[in-house]
Amino acid sequence: MNGRRADKSLGQIVEEVSEKASLLVRQEIDLAKAEVTTKVTKLGKGAAVGAVAGLFLVFALFVFLFVLAFMFNDLLGDFGTGNIWPGFLIVFLLLVILAAVAGFLAYRFFKKATPPVPEMAIEEAKLTKAQFDHQKVERDQLARSSTASGS
Repeated sequence: MNGRRADKSLGQIVEEVSEKASLLVRQEIDLAKAEVTTKVTKLGKGAAVGAVAGLFLVFALFVFLFVLAFMFNDLLGDFGTGNIWPGFLIVFLLLVILAAVAGFLAYRFFKKATPPVPEMAIEEAKLTKAQFDHQKVERDQLARSSTASGS
C-alpha cells in the first residue's frame, strides 16, 4: 500500500496512541498555563492601577479635610488673631464622631452575627441519623417477627 507497511503490531499502535495522547495532554496543560498567566497578569495590572487610584483618593481626602478646616475657620472668623486651629479642631471632632459611630455599628454587627457553624450540614447529619435509627428499629422489628414466627 503505497510502499508503507500497514501491518503494525498492536503494541506499536497502543504506544503511538499513548504518545499522541500524552502530547495532547501536555499541549492542553501548556495552553491552560498560558491562558491563566495572561489573566493573572491582567488582574495584577488592574490591582496595581486600583491601588494607585486608592492612594490618590487618600491624598484627595487629606486635601478635602484641609479645605474643610479652612472653611470652618473662615465661617468662624479668626477675629484678627490669625489662629486657624479652631477649624482643624472641628474637623478632628467630626472625624472622631464618625469613627465612634462606625465602631459602634461594627460592634452591633459583630454582636448580631452568629458563629460560623455549618447549620445545613448539621441538619442533614441529624436527618441521616434519624433515618438510620428508623431503619434500625424496622430491622429489629423484622428480626423479632421472623424469630417469633420461626419459633
